[in-house]
Amino acid sequence: MMEKGLLEEVRTLIPHKELNALNTVGYKELFNYLDDEWELDFAVSEIKKNTRRFSKRQVTWFKRNQDTTWYDFEYQLKDITNHINLEVK
Repeated sequence: MMEKGLLEEVRTLIPHKELNALNTVGYKELFNYLDDEWELDFAVSEIKKNTRRFSKRQVTWFKRNQDTTWYDFEYQLKDITNHINLEVK
């Protein structure tokens, strides 16, 4: 995310940093950096840690839903879309 310009994006959002939509992983850590509360290396390590935690919560949430269909990352896109199209019909 950092290589793709997250820090520059966050800089442009400083006037809006109090918005709830910006209280998310990546933004809040970099706002702390830009407010001179954290060093950049620490902010990036917190982004990594919080991303892992968020991902784990998402997986836990989806595992509770019996209707969730899991696909192996090696599935071909056409196989997945075929399965979805069969489910919709």
